[in-house]
Amino acid sequence: MAKESIQAGVSCIVMNEKDNVATLLRDTAEGEQITYNLENREYTVTLQEPIKFGHKIAVAVIPAGEPVIKYGESIGAATRTIAAGEHVHVHNIEGIRGRGDRILENGGNEN
Repeated sequence: MAKESIQAGVSCIVMNEKDNVATLLRDTAEGEQITYNLENREYTVTLQEPIKFGHKIAVAVIPAGEPVIKYGESIGAATRTIAAGEHVHVHNIEGIRGRGDRILENGGNEN
């Protein structure tokens, strides 16, 4: 396993190439540019609003109904299209696991 460390000044974490969100490591301001590295490439996202430490931002557009991916795993589905740089939280995602209504809608499949 490769040895990795968090560099001073890092503002967010993206852990997996599948991720469409980043987790913030500090409070941020609207219009601020957040940079992260993944697979030896650098990416920049401009924040659409102020967002607090520990919350998530979209690092790419997430269409309505599509999975929100964090650490390579789905953590829910977008309830509406989420723009890159927008806060991702309970106001625009919904859980998709253990939903009895979804099981019935999908012919017995949970997703």
